[in-house]
Amino acid sequence: MKREEKHQQAKDLHEELKKARTVFLTGFEGLTVAQDTELRRKIAETGARYKVVKNSLIERAAAGTEAEAAARKLRGTTSLAYTSTDPVSLAKVLVDYAKENPALVFKTGMVEGRVVSMAEVEALASLPSREELFAKALFLMKAPAQQLAVTVSGVARNLARVIQQAVKENKFKESGGN
Repeated sequence: MKREEKHQQAKDLHEELKKARTVFLTGFEGLTVAQDTELRRKIAETGARYKVVKNSLIERAAAGTEAEAAARKLRGTTSLAYTSTDPVSLAKVLVDYAKENPALVFKTGMVEGRVVSMAEVEALASLPSREELFAKALFLMKAPAQQLAVTVSGVARNLARVIQQAVKENKFKESGGN
């Protein structure tokens, strides 16, 4: 590859890493092409990106970004998974995939500018996704109004039953109007 092409690749990756809120660096030695393709598909479904990049290119591209601390002193084959959106979905995909395929090994990562360990990635993966959190928040906001509506309708329903029962038992007297 020509020097200009390498420089352009580093520049392009640098721009992507500047936007990324989450970056995970993994080793993938021993994954088959089919396994790698499956991992790429699963990562793409979360809206994240996945690349296999030389360590020196990662280090150059990460310089001046939040991922810089995570991209130091890399060894062996390295793949890069990153997203500017939901870190939980990406962490879940990587943790679940690594359980099924031990050849995928977590090296280091960065979430919201902070370098994270494998234990922290697993903890992140156990959190509900952003969509699940929004659904729960919406449910919690909606619940009091829903309970009030049920209570109010219950009072009206009970009053209607009392009036209906009173009518059946002739509890109301007709007034002999003037």
